[in-house]
Order: sequence, then C-alpha cells, then structure tokens
Amino acid sequence: MKLGLSSYSLARAIQANEMSITDAVVWIANHGGEHIEIVPIGFDLTNNPGLIEKIRKQADESGIEISNYAIGANLVADDETAYENEIQRVMKEVDVANALGVKLMRHDVASRSDISIKQFQADLPKLAEACQRIADYAAQYGITTSVENHGYYIQASDRVQALIHAVNRPNFKTTLDIGNFMCADEDSVAATKNNISYASMVHIKDFYWRPSYLNPGSGWFRTTAGNYLRGAISGQGDIDMREVLRVVKHSGYDGYLSIEFEGMEDCRIGSEYGLQNVRRLWDEA
Repeated sequence: MKLGLSSYSLARAIQANEMSITDAVVWIANHGGEHIEIVPIGFDLTNNPGLIEKIRKQADESGIEISNYAIGANLVADDETAYENEIQRVMKEVDVANALGVKLMRHDVASRSDISIKQFQADLPKLAEACQRIADYAAQYGITTSVENHGYYIQASDRVQALIHAVNRPNFKTTLDIGNFMCADEDSVAATKNNISYASMVHIKDFYWRPSYLNPGSGWFRTTAGNYLRGAISGQGDIDMREVLRVVKHSGYDGYLSIEFEGMEDCRIGSEYGLQNVRRLWDEA
C-alpha cells in the first residue's frame, strides 16, 4: 500500500494561487505522502504540456510517485456527433496520462438529472461501448482506465459493477471512493466489500451524515434519498473508517490509497490530519 493525496484535496489553495501544482507535490512529500494523484483543477495539462514535465521532474526530485490521472467526462449525449466528440476528447486525455507516466486513469462516465435504474439500463450499452473504446486505446500504453462511483448516476456499487461487466475489458476497473457510496445512501463498509475486488485505485474520503428530517443548515448537500452530507477530515467523520480500511487491507488490495479532502477546514490542515489519521488506522487494521 502507498498512501498519498489527490491534488483535488489542495484545489482551493491551487485555485487561490496560494500554491502551484508543483508546490503541491512538494507539500505532499513533506507531509509523508508517497504519491500524488493528479486532478486538473486550477491548472490545465491538455493545453500546457510543458507543465507535465515540470510535475514529473518535481515528483522525481521529491521522491514520490504520480499515481493516477483523474478527469471529468460525460459519455451520454443526445446525438452521435457529441458522443463521438466526447470519446475522442477522453482519448486525448489518455495521451496526457501517458505523458505523466501513470498507469492508472479515471474518467467520469455519465451524468443525468434522471438517475433512475430504468434510464441507467437504457444508457448502459452506449456507455459500455464508449468505455471499451477508451480502454482499448489506453491499452497501447499499458494504462488501466476506471469509473469512479461518482455523480449520483453511477454511484451505487451494483451500477459500477454492471458497467464493469458490460465493458468486459481487463484494463477497465473502478476507482473505489469509500465515501461517495454515501451519496447514494449506501453503507461504505458494505459497498467497499462489494467492489474492492474490482478496484484499481482507492479514494479515502470521509463525511458527516445527518438524516433528512434534521436539516443542519448551510454547508451540507443532499443524498439521493434526501439525507445530508458534509465533507470531513478522513478518520473524523461518520464513516466507520477503521472497518473500511480493515476490509481494504485484508482484501489483498495493495495499490494506492489516495485521500480526497473536501471539508470546510483549511485544505492544508484537512489534508495533513487526514494523512496522519489514515496512516495510523491502516497500521491498526
């Protein structure tokens, strides 16, 4: 296992020009991280290829790995032209992942206002076809692509599995975010047990949870069933983090653990404490 941080955790500081992405690499290394996951928020790699080499050089100098490249995408479209254009755009992002030197890449798959199982089943064949084409393109670089349980539509563990089986490629798996299952009102421990065998990457995220009838006020968002969530420092929220990490550890998973902090605290404090907590809890698991 290698514990590190997603650059998403430091995105507020990056967007505020308080640190650059290369500063983030140094920060993670200085706080005990063993890898950085690159999420292009607050910087652009597609139109700034020179930055890719700077990131690689800084990671090498700092003694940490670049683990994964994670981008947004939406492969549901109203017409074939838009569908094809999005597939081609994601393929170009695969080229960026290769330039970064990573062997893992997460791309979002679909977002809809209608998140019903009926709509998901209707979309599944075209989504699978798109993911197959992207995974086949990535295979030339030895890259494994993945879907994250993310965005409500493909968030529950069974929908993620349905897509993985429909794609049916050895280099298409899941970036398993232990916290995101809560957005679909699924228990993180149970969902992690369901999907850990399909994971190419594990995100560590924590939330505070409140039931739908207890509105906690500003700073919270709703789950699919109307409950309330707010980002927490990993290990301090309402997820049974000890048990989740025990499940991951004893599953035989030995890849990257990437902390994603999105709480209300300063992002550097939340990231630092999260790294400390997860390291301690992993050692105890």
